[in-house]
Amino acid sequence: MATLHDWLAQNADTLDQSESLSDDIMPALAAHGSFRAGVPLALGGEPGEYGDVRDAILGIADVARCSVTAAFVYWGQRSFIEYLLQSSNTALRDRLLPALLDGSLAGATGLSNAMKFLSGMEPLSVQGTADGDGWRLNGKLAWITNLRPQRFVAAAAVAPADGSTPLVAMFASGDDGVQRSDNLQLIAMRGSHTAAVRLENVAAPADYVIATQAPEWLARVRPAFLGMQCGMSIGLAAASLDKASQVAAAARGQLGEQIAAAQQALAALTAQLLDGVADGRFVTAAPSMFKLRIALAELVQQALTLELQAKGGHAYLVQEEDGFARRWRESAFIPVITPSITQLQAALAKHAAATQ
Repeated sequence: MATLHDWLAQNADTLDQSESLSDDIMPALAAHGSFRAGVPLALGGEPGEYGDVRDAILGIADVARCSVTAAFVYWGQRSFIEYLLQSSNTALRDRLLPALLDGSLAGATGLSNAMKFLSGMEPLSVQGTADGDGWRLNGKLAWITNLRPQRFVAAAAVAPADGSTPLVAMFASGDDGVQRSDNLQLIAMRGSHTAAVRLENVAAPADYVIATQAPEWLARVRPAFLGMQCGMSIGLAAASLDKASQVAAAARGQLGEQIAAAQQALAALTAQLLDGVADGRFVTAAPSMFKLRIALAELVQQALTLELQAKGGHAYLVQEEDGFARRWRESAFIPVITPSITQLQAALAKHAAATQ
């Protein structure tokens, strides 16, 4: 992946602060087979260390070392791919997967609201009314990443108007009634094609349905969704700790032991994450995964603080900061990505109260 790393390193600050290279991220990732990580070989995947979604988690972490913007896009695309892999709608999977894998079609998760709904944090924001054997969708998704304007598909959890079990359906950029906002003016990761979508009487025929029983399906796919999300924290923390270690070693400072301890903690948390995703424990033990996500977010903040302490005033000199300012902005996003740390803490408190 040296070529991809070189491109990301050269353009990371531009991807963070500008939309000028937004359309180049997907082709760059696709050219290196990023979206094929963890996909079964029979469906177009590439061989990896594990042969499952753990390869995607590590791939996102690897990209996040260079650019969280690119990792954010990677997460969005690979999450939608995972939804199709875990869907019983094999016809939809077979129709969309080739274009998703080669990057000619952008996939957006759209399920942040759904994941909060699953944990009792908020109601679903998209409503559906029956329309023959399909649905009509109405509502708004306030924040979706990887909405490449040229062509995208996105997933949404839908609350039927008749009160029946929620479902998960997709919609496409060319569908009547799909209204994409301008890209949101973010303080970082401006190149991620993050926007809002309003759905007005959008047709979702039966062959657009990813899952008919959303609660059960969301619980099953949540470990992959959150696991790949954690990949951004793993990569950013690793990059910052690497920089801190380099500077501290050269300066013979007093931070070496703290940096080494943080690196060991990161390795341990990463191993716990990969093991839990692999053995399926997080499907029924969601609080354990929430705690891991929180711990990794806290470690990101610790890593950035150690990098700042190691560099001292040099971190504030433009000619010497070496990506620190970008990593600082990127780190500010980690606690607020949905579900946010505050929301996860609230869910854990609710769970604790219920089990007393």
